[in-house]
Amino acid sequence: MKLEQNDKQLLFSETPIPDIFFAEHLSEIPGNYLKIYLYLIFLSKYGKDVKLNDLSKKLNIPLKDINDGTKFLEEHGLLTKKTTGYIIVDLQEATLHNLYTPNLSLSKEKLEQNAKNKSRTKAITHINNMYFQGIMGPSWYNDIDLWFRKYNFDEQVMIALFDYCYKRSALHRNYIQTVAEAWASNSVKTWNDLDIYYQRQEKLNKLKKSIAKKLGKHNGLTQYEEAYIENWVTNFGYDMDIIEIALKRTVFKQNPTFEYINKLISDWHERGLKTPEQVNAFIEQRKSQEKNTKELKANVKKANYEQRRYNNLDFLYANSNVVNSDIKED
Repeated sequence: MKLEQNDKQLLFSETPIPDIFFAEHLSEIPGNYLKIYLYLIFLSKYGKDVKLNDLSKKLNIPLKDINDGTKFLEEHGLLTKKTTGYIIVDLQEATLHNLYTPNLSLSKEKLEQNAKNKSRTKAITHINNMYFQGIMGPSWYNDIDLWFRKYNFDEQVMIALFDYCYKRSALHRNYIQTVAEAWASNSVKTWNDLDIYYQRQEKLNKLKKSIAKKLGKHNGLTQYEEAYIENWVTNFGYDMDIIEIALKRTVFKQNPTFEYINKLISDWHERGLKTPEQVNAFIEQRKSQEKNTKELKANVKKANYEQRRYNNLDFLYANSNVVNSDIKED
């Protein structure tokens, strides 16, 4: 493939990287992909043709990672694919273009909501100073403005969103977007909503730990097992009182799985059982039905046995009568 850098010729041997790269992209690029990007920038100065196999050998990176890396860089706006190869995107020009278009469409809205925007401006300034050391990339302003409009978060919630991600060393757009989606899906808009959500999550986490301990899962639960529990609590409205009934049922089954527990709990939910008393009553009813069924089967089996016995005796006596009549005739 042939590498170009927007037909620009560099006068010196240095390889310049704009500050916008460090502010906007560096934290999102995995290590091997970063090596690929930096080396491609270096090669692009000389208009070199480079094969992906050669790139793999030069950087000591598997060929699959080279292919995945170039695709990643393309998807994140760092490379542009052409029929002959790739162009290194001019990040300053691209950022300016991205900023210009939305500003035109938002100008009227910003004028109409001046008071709200002043409050949001303070929140954004706080985010910039607190979590970006005062050098937040320009595109973050558009992202934050979009999240304000999309999720209708108040200023405290928006600051809390960045604080949550910052404390987890995950100040990346995709992660922040994922957290924002989760909060929005749980009807979080105000600080009070967020506080209630946190309380529910804390209760849910304690419940997960309790279930893992009772099942002897000392290495913790898998993502799929946690999803089951969240469904029981969030969608079914069950707490530990009901879930523990299902856990105790596992002692009657060899190598019980979460799928087995989920089938029990889902069945109770489908039957409209909402309290431990209703669940226990249903279980006792099933036990009684099973006992009656076993007794009925035993009685039927016994009756069938007696019937076969009588049939055999009738046959025996019938044959005996035939023999006796034959004897009399002789």
